[in-house]
Amino acid sequence: MKFLHATAQDARYVAELREAGLPVPKADEVLVRVAASGVNRADLSQIAGRYPPPPGESEILGLEVSGTVEETGERVCALLAGGGHAEYAAVPAGLLFPTPPRPDLIAAAGIPEAFLTAFVNLVVEGEATGGETVLVHAGASGVGLAAIQVAKLRGARVAATTRTAEKLPALERAGADLAVDTSQCDFADVIEERWGRNAINVVLDPVGAATLARDLRVLAVGGRIVVIATLGGAKVEADLALLMQKRAPSRLRVRGAEGARRLGVPSRAGRRGVSAHAREPEHREDSHRLVVSLAPFQLFSPSVGSLRHLTVGARRPVCH
Repeated sequence: MKFLHATAQDARYVAELREAGLPVPKADEVLVRVAASGVNRADLSQIAGRYPPPPGESEILGLEVSGTVEETGERVCALLAGGGHAEYAAVPAGLLFPTPPRPDLIAAAGIPEAFLTAFVNLVVEGEATGGETVLVHAGASGVGLAAIQVAKLRGARVAATTRTAEKLPALERAGADLAVDTSQCDFADVIEERWGRNAINVVLDPVGAATLARDLRVLAVGGRIVVIATLGGAKVEADLALLMQKRAPSRLRVRGAEGARRLGVPSRAGRRGVSAHAREPEHREDSHRLVVSLAPFQLFSPSVGSLRHLTVGARRPVCH
């Protein structure tokens, strides 16, 4: 089979097609004929040597795919610890889920990482339900856009933040009821002005230190904050009195989203939830929003290089 090999040379990415034998599935794995694979920022980290695959896993790039099970022909999406940017991949059976009727099989490669991360952290960890209000930081990222859609499908009201005005329309198209440009105003001030004090039931926060104090400020009593990354810093000074007032100490959850994806351990509830919601008409229409562009298998090098410049939803399925 053919697979993609990429290196970073002189501040650019160089990719080539190489040949390898078909992967041999282990006892708990199935062989998937790959239709498309999603290019993610984690690929850049692996190319740079900062994000190696776990011991015993494929050294080939690629953490999410869509395709067909070789033995049955079933259309599937999958997360995997490596090996996605190839014509075939051996995938643990527990990490497969059926593709929705829409989008098409190629675009479906952009679903697994973003939507599973959003669903597991919002619904399983954050316990977001209908009638609640959700705050999504970094709303124009792949996970952010997925989280907005998942929250709306659950029947929640959604506020989402971004740091640039150009991304506000993307948040609104994804379903955000309130889109905030944090380069121009304080998101906590805007939320309190629009919806009142203590309005937020669940926060999905990949920023961390830079936003946590204001997350607590707008959080409802008994609200939940799920921190999935620390893009804005890892160390924070917290107001313990406010934490106790909001009953938040047991509701502040820190989850390493990137590590969980690399380990390939999305919950069974997460996989079932994404599969079920993908069949809802609203989701079938909207799920393509994470796919900003497609690139042929042979054009991986410019495709992955452009991730540095993508501003809305860094999802780039590569056609095989």
